[in-house]
Amino acid sequence: MNITNYTPISPKQRIQSIDVLRGFAVLGILIMNIQAFSMIFSAYDNPNAYGDFNGINKWIWMICHVFADVKFMSIFSILFGAGIVLMSENLESKGIKPKGLHYRRMMWLMIFGLLHAYLLWFGDILVTYALVGMIAFLFRRKTPKTLLIVGGSLIVIPFLLSLFFSWSMPYWPEESIQQTLKQWLPNNEIIDHNLLIYRGGWIDQMENRIPLAITVQTFAFFMYSLWRVWGLMLIGMAFYKLNILTAKRSTKFYLSFFIIGILVGYFLVIFGMIKNFDTGWTLEYSMFKGKLYNYWGSIFVCFAYIGLIMLCCKSGLFSGLKNLLAAVGRMAFTNYILQTLICTTIFYGHGFGFYGKIERSGQILIVFAIWIFCVLFSYFWLKYFRYGPLEWLWRSLSYRKFQSIKLNST
Repeated sequence: MNITNYTPISPKQRIQSIDVLRGFAVLGILIMNIQAFSMIFSAYDNPNAYGDFNGINKWIWMICHVFADVKFMSIFSILFGAGIVLMSENLESKGIKPKGLHYRRMMWLMIFGLLHAYLLWFGDILVTYALVGMIAFLFRRKTPKTLLIVGGSLIVIPFLLSLFFSWSMPYWPEESIQQTLKQWLPNNEIIDHNLLIYRGGWIDQMENRIPLAITVQTFAFFMYSLWRVWGLMLIGMAFYKLNILTAKRSTKFYLSFFIIGILVGYFLVIFGMIKNFDTGWTLEYSMFKGKLYNYWGSIFVCFAYIGLIMLCCKSGLFSGLKNLLAAVGRMAFTNYILQTLICTTIFYGHGFGFYGKIERSGQILIVFAIWIFCVLFSYFWLKYFRYGPLEWLWRSLSYRKFQSIKLNST
């Protein structure tokens, strides 16, 4: 069969548990991303860098760190890997080789990501997913055991690199240490300049957006994102092959998955957070070593969340909530970009200009409001259309044929 004559699966053929989990993840990532939208970037890693860090604001940061930081993005990476296997199997069952379509999908995703990063927000993850997805595709036929071993080994690499950088810091040139310190704990002059940039017009923001986007796609990619995302994608492939993501395993299995993940994950994350507070969030400790507890803890918490969502999908409870989350998940690409459009409009100077003016207690209220909007938008959109607008565009470009988008069309 020619790929241009192939029609993607219908909504009725979708795996609800995967859509629910994806919807859960795309909403959850905003909990942390909003800090990067609304405050100077240094405050994301070092909460002492900017804003009030006392009382309710401190408590909100701690809760968000424990429950959200890197956890939801880890779920996304796992689902992306699972999606590669799922799409390949669907195509191969129709006698179509998936290679060409997959690499077109990744090429267009990378283009979307580059536009997102350089025109809207430097914190884009789509470019990383596209690049790593090109590599991960080569592993799609490996056994679950191989995928888990290789995936786990890849995840160790950023951990070792962080230990190396932490160990080597005393040997860095003084100039390098001072430059890094300015990024970790910027002075008032740097902060004021950053605020001026993002409270200015769209063109003004390029001064900060472009260098940060380049850093995310080069240094951060090779030191961190490449290995972790690659490893989690392979684990996602294994999880799909083991029926973990399709809610087909036993209730006992998912309950064990949830309990072990929560106990181990939250212990590591909370212990690491306490250590960072005890050391005063210093550059020497917190920039590298201080992140490693959350690095590992977030993976266990991610597994726990997967177990919890699968338990919900197996049960007959919360059917309304599951349908709403599934709608968000089916439009995850659209909702991810929509979050950027809403947040940059709220915080940046070409919109309402609230950048640096809203503390963490106010940020979380905005998160709740955006969640409500995304859920309602997704639910009502899918009453009339097969795909979200960006999902439709991505599919049409990848299949080199306009896909029918209306539900009553063929």
